[in-house]
Amino acid sequence: MPRVKKFDEKETLKKAMCLFWRNGFHATSMQDLVNHLGINRASIYDTYGGKKELFDKAFAQYRTENRMQLEAFLKTQNSVKTGFRKLFQNAISEAISDTERKGCFVVNVATELVPNDDEMLSVIQENKVYIEETFKAFLQSGVNSGEISADKNIQNIASLLHTFLNGLKIVSKTNFDEESLLNSVDTILTLLD
Repeated sequence: MPRVKKFDEKETLKKAMCLFWRNGFHATSMQDLVNHLGINRASIYDTYGGKKELFDKAFAQYRTENRMQLEAFLKTQNSVKTGFRKLFQNAISEAISDTERKGCFVVNVATELVPNDDEMLSVIQENKVYIEETFKAFLQSGVNSGEISADKNIQNIASLLHTFLNGLKIVSKTNFDEESLLNSVDTILTLLD
C-alpha cells in the first residue's frame, strides 16, 4: 500500500521557491531544504526528484506566477504610459519593502547559473522573449488607441523596457531612494511621448 503524503505539494514547492530565491541554487543544500520544508529527504526525492529537479520546478512556478500577475496587471491599465509607470513603481516598492533583499529570482538565476548552464540560458532567454512580447503587445495597444505615436519602434522599446526593469530590480536592492528611482522611470518613459 503506498504511503500517503502528509504535506501539501504546492505549498511545499512555494516554500522551496522562496528558499532558492533567497539563497540561490548553489548555496541551498539538501539539508537546508529538509529543514525549511519540514519534510524528509526521501519525500523530497519521491515527490520532486533531486535538488536540481526541485529547483527547476520552483523556478518554473515563479515564472508562471509572475507572468500571470503581469498579464492581469496590464489588462487593468487604461493608459500604456501610466501602466508602465505603475509597473515600475510597484517593482521599486516591492524591492524597497523586501527586508531580505532577494531581488528578482529570474535575474538572480541568470547571474548565478547562466555562465555555466546552457539549459538555464535557454530558459532565461525564453522568459525574456515572453516579457518583451507582452510589453510589445501592451505598447501596440497604446499605438492603436493613439496614445503612442505609430512611428515608434515598439519592438526596440519593449526590449529596452525589459532591460530597464531588470536593471531597476538590481539597483533597487541597494538604492532605497524611491524618488531617485522614480526619476529614472520618468526619464525612460519619455520614449513614449
